[in-house]
Amino acid sequence: METMAGELKGHFLMAMPGLLDPNFNQTVTVICEHNQEGAIGLVINRSHAFLTCEEIFKELKIGYTPATSSLPVHIGGPVHTGEIFILHGPPFSWDACLMISPALAMSNSRDILEAIAMRRGPQDFILCLGCAGWGPGQLEAEIRDNAWLTFPAQEDIIFGRPIESRWEEAVKRLGIDPSLLSSTAGNA
Repeated sequence: METMAGELKGHFLMAMPGLLDPNFNQTVTVICEHNQEGAIGLVINRSHAFLTCEEIFKELKIGYTPATSSLPVHIGGPVHTGEIFILHGPPFSWDACLMISPALAMSNSRDILEAIAMRRGPQDFILCLGCAGWGPGQLEAEIRDNAWLTFPAQEDIIFGRPIESRWEEAVKRLGIDPSLLSSTAGNA
């Protein structure tokens, strides 16, 4: 079945075991936009080992509360690694807010970052450095080559599961036992 541009917006991409690219090995990515020009997404199950929001707030000269200083910074993907992207639930009134689904958006404006720093932002959010990107037709080709499983994104996995269990939980929601996935590619 051919995937048409736009169909994957608001979906998870779960990396198959055979996807050896270190940027995406065993990742879950939320597709934020998918059209004729390609796709953009945010990896939700990788975080920086030592970088926290405090360093970002300090660098951008944004006031913050002690409660927000230790929040994790996610590795959103290997593209635009110096840019901040926030995957979040409501509210959706930020300056640069791209709706992904009725319950999920991506923003990257200073107003949401300042609100998060002072605990006035969305209750549910993930702050990412970088994003994942695919050129025209690239993501569709990778899916045909069995690099990815797809499934509608679910907020409880994004915001309610520990980072290290998100891939396994997303795969299980497809009705698949993650331990049975093969790293061998092929088409039926």
